[in-house]
This record gives sequence, C-alpha cells and structure tokens, in this order.
Amino acid sequence: MATKENNIEVLNDLIRINNDRVVGYTKATEELKDEDNDLRVVFQSFILSSKRHISELTELVLKNGGEPAHDSTAAGKIYHAWMDVKATFTGNDLLSILNACEYGEDAAQRSYKTAIEDSEEVSSEVLELIRDQKASLKKEHDAVREYRDSVKVTK
Repeated sequence: MATKENNIEVLNDLIRINNDRVVGYTKATEELKDEDNDLRVVFQSFILSSKRHISELTELVLKNGGEPAHDSTAAGKIYHAWMDVKATFTGNDLLSILNACEYGEDAAQRSYKTAIEDSEEVSSEVLELIRDQKASLKKEHDAVREYRDSVKVTK
C-alpha cells in the first residue's frame, strides 16, 4: 500500500543513487586525459542530468512531508572507493574509467528497477517519475557502454 513514508523512502534511495552518479562522473571527469575532452562533455551532461533528477525527487520528498537525503548509498561509497583503487592499478586508462562508469550505471538501473518492481508501495505520481528517470538513465547507460565497446575495439 502506498504511503507517504514509502514514497519518501523510495525517493530518498533514488536521490542517493543520483548523488553517487554525480560523484562518480565528477571523479571520472577528473581522471580523463586532455584528448578525451568529448567524453568529458558527455560526463558533465550526465552530472547535470542527475542533478535534475535529484531536484525532481527532492520536490516529491518535500511534497510528501519528508526530509530529502543529501548523502550517497553505502554501495555508492564502496563503488567510489573501488573506482579509486582501480584507477591506481590501471593508470587511469580510458577503458578502466568507462568500465567503472558502466558498473555504476548498472547499479543505478538495478535501483530504479527495484523501485518499479515495488510499485505497489508508492503513489502513481512517484511511479511515473521513477519510470521517466529510469528511461533517461538507460539512454546514458547505453551511451557509456557504446563508448566502452568502441574503446575495446580500438585496443
């Protein structure tokens, strides 16, 4: 049954996932080399996308009388640490950065999928937003995978 508490919990989980994406793509942008400026622009657009998602999710948390999350997920913190360790061992090569980004995108897709599967616990307004954001993020996920696959081919 959809309750305001359920709405807030699900929305805050997705805020955290988007916070993870902002931190992850900021880190990835810092790791890119100068010749990867086109990808830097793409990653910056993904950061803006997540910030828009956070704003939309936050608006619904407030509408439901909740306090919006400002932190990231525990898994997200682990992901960021993993990305740092991986970069240390691989010398920040483009393929490693893209693999780490796809790993994060897979986690975001799983989170949104879980939120949709538990849709009986959220309002129709929340479910509609979740579906819209998942579709948007899926396009970005696929773009990362395409970049990664093109780098694999050239290696």
